Amino acid sequence: MAYDNLIIPLLRRMINLEELKLFLSVIRFDSTYIDGIQLHDEVLIYIPRLNKLTFSIDTILFNNNIKIDHRSNEEIQRSFIGRVYGEIGSDVQTIVMKNKGMCHVYSLPYQFEDFCRLNNSFQGGMFDKVQCLVMIDEIYPFEHHFFQLISQDFPFLKELYIVNCHPQKDKQHSSTLIRFPYLWLLDIDMAHMDYVEEFLFDKNIHLPRLLNLSIKYEPFAIVTNNFTNDAARVTCGKLKYLEISEPFVRPENFHQYFPLLL
Repeated sequence: MAYDNLIIPLLRRMINLEELKLFLSVIRFDSTYIDGIQLHDEVLIYIPRLNKLTFSIDTILFNNNIKIDHRSNEEIQRSFIGRVYGEIGSDVQTIVMKNKGMCHVYSLPYQFEDFCRLNNSFQGGMFDKVQCLVMIDEIYPFEHHFFQLISQDFPFLKELYIVNCHPQKDKQHSSTLIRFPYLWLLDIDMAHMDYVEEFLFDKNIHLPRLLNLSIKYEPFAIVTNNFTNDAARVTCGKLKYLEISEPFVRPENFHQYFPLLL
């Protein structure tokens, strides 16, 4: 409601605006995605002097009371054709059982430091300005090869947040070591145990600058065999900040496993 009742009226009053940057995450109920047609008809025609538009608009849609077909990524792309947007990227995911959908539309090349709600519908590309990435998927797990794509497409990533309760299906990881050379913060507090092993075992993903980890205690203790195995020791040995939300009793060898904790 804030987008329709506050943001749109505000933008319509900016009749002399020549350059506009929009970074929005919008929740809508019983409505439609924000696409090229809506953006043009509800905003751009009211700003006649606008000559440069850069945007990232993430729509989360809940249609519980009315029947609206969630549009495909191809339909979203077509809504931008013939209008003054330039190259556009888009990702669409529909959760039929929850009457829920997510749509992210953005200008290319991508100009923002944050990228929110990336899921398995991500189309790929180069996002070298992004430093903070939030990955959320309520339907499918994030497989090892997908993280390889992410490491290539987001080469300067510094902060990564993963929300995914689904176990990985492909446990046979490729021999190619994935690297996130600039990542210093990793939040897997709301991720399945498989992602603990995926990221903390140095043979899977190399995190040379990781300093800050947010995680749940139980999967952490299980994967590291109560902080004794060597597979995660390299990564854990570099941590300076460890955030575990629930209370726990530190085992005897805890400090040896995390010698640099502040």
